[in-house]
Amino acid sequence: MASPRVLSTDRSTGTRDAILTAAEKLFAEYGMFAVSNRQISEAAGQGNTAAVSYHFGSKTDLLRAIEAKHHEPIEHLRAQMVELTVDSTDMRDWVSCLVRPLTDHLAVLGNPTWYARFAAQAMADPAYHAIATKDALASPVLVQTIEGINRCLPDLSGHVRAQRNVMARNLLMHTCAEHERALAGRGRRSQLSWPMAADGLIDAIVGLWQAPVTHHSIKKR
Repeated sequence: MASPRVLSTDRSTGTRDAILTAAEKLFAEYGMFAVSNRQISEAAGQGNTAAVSYHFGSKTDLLRAIEAKHHEPIEHLRAQMVELTVDSTDMRDWVSCLVRPLTDHLAVLGNPTWYARFAAQAMADPAYHAIATKDALASPVLVQTIEGINRCLPDLSGHVRAQRNVMARNLLMHTCAEHERALAGRGRRSQLSWPMAADGLIDAIVGLWQAPVTHHSIKKR
């Protein structure tokens, strides 16, 4: 028979998981700060409206906990891909390392999922955007992936690189969010798939990075 301490720990873990799942879904559908702790607690089946604060502290801590839940499996997939790609000079290989860990993770989760929509909401939220970006760039394999992309385009200026990196990140997350929404709406009848979405995204992001650059001349007065 399990000890009271073990039972208490199991209940606490179960409560945390229920809150994370409920919060991810609500944030994905309504945005980060349109959702109250009370709504999350009710959706998680918790009678105590202070459950969210008790288990996670601030809303930022809750958002980070949701992100962390997905971060580890995504980065594990990315590390495997980067290990196979490390010597490549092919842009498509490196863009695949950017895209497929996310889409493969979402495919494994089944349908419906909410993480892509959650991540898109997080990127669009001014209060959380800087935190999310900083946390993402703390990943060594993601940094290695971005460096691999940069090596394929040595002639791009730093300004253009930074600009296109933001474009690629937005294209990836918002396209995945739209694909996730479409899958959820169609259910099992859907002919859509995450591998198909990944192929289209890789095509588009490679094209974005390799697009010509318009050089503006500065007219002297």
